Amino acid sequence: VAPMMDWTDRHCRYFHRLLAPSAVLYTEMVTTGAIIHGDANRFLAYNTQEHPVALQLGGSEQKDLATCSLEAQQRGYDEINLNVGCPSDRVQRGRFGACLMLEPELVRDCMSAMMDAVDIPVTIKTRLGVDDCDSYQYMSDFVGRVAESGCDVFVMHARKAFLAGLSPKQNRDVPPLRYDWVYRLKQEMPGLQITINGGIDSLAAVKNHLEHVDGVMLGRAAYHTPWLLAECQDQLFDKKTVIEREDIIELMNTYIEHQVHEGVAVKHISRHLLGLFQGLPGAKAWRRDLSENAYRDDHNTELLNQALVAMKTAAG
Repeated sequence: VAPMMDWTDRHCRYFHRLLAPSAVLYTEMVTTGAIIHGDANRFLAYNTQEHPVALQLGGSEQKDLATCSLEAQQRGYDEINLNVGCPSDRVQRGRFGACLMLEPELVRDCMSAMMDAVDIPVTIKTRLGVDDCDSYQYMSDFVGRVAESGCDVFVMHARKAFLAGLSPKQNRDVPPLRYDWVYRLKQEMPGLQITINGGIDSLAAVKNHLEHVDGVMLGRAAYHTPWLLAECQDQLFDKKTVIEREDIIELMNTYIEHQVHEGVAVKHISRHLLGLFQGLPGAKAWRRDLSENAYRDDHNTELLNQALVAMKTAAG
């Protein structure tokens, strides 16, 4: 499941882990500055049930990336991933994210520094290009140069990024998807593990991509229609899921009770479950009841049960 700012926090990841025990979960992007100069405990907190979980870092200073990678390893993370795909202005001002595709040697050296610092896997998530540097050859050369670091796992968001003129949201939709480029990259560099990302929204699409590449990363579809994760778990892994949506609610109720006791507001957890019944009768009532009541009482541990009753009533 892709790193998604403001979405894949530790509560979301706990929920997704219940749906897909075998999926690799990624944190939101965390900058090296936030960890080194901010509250590292807050930015690096996770639930032990989340494993395997990867920390995505944003940064371009080799020493800082190495320091944060070591910190993550010591805290038990299973993987470190470098963000070379985010196109936001704030990220560009910090000289990281997608703009780093213009500096392949720097990215290679950053990856080397991170890999030298830790024993766990260090991976990269990148795009197909940026602005006018958007040919297949440029992308292939970039990957080849970064691979000189020893990194052999590349998550390819199958779009280019526009560093100016488009918002981050538009950069997730406007640039055309070029899945064929990612397939070709795997064919030409079979020694690399290539995971494809971008616009993938069904189990059928996942299965199709897996005929060409090593892995599939789901983003917005996993968030808005989370039951897709359970379908993937059931169809793609030996460990089958026999869980039902109401079982998920029961498990999340226990989680909510614990988190509320720790001072977490229910709304920070329930917002991630809005799409649990997407496509089913009563789904609109479920979303409406959660949305309207989550902000009325931060300690309402019965919120999910109340929304379930509203959904069943609406569904008849």
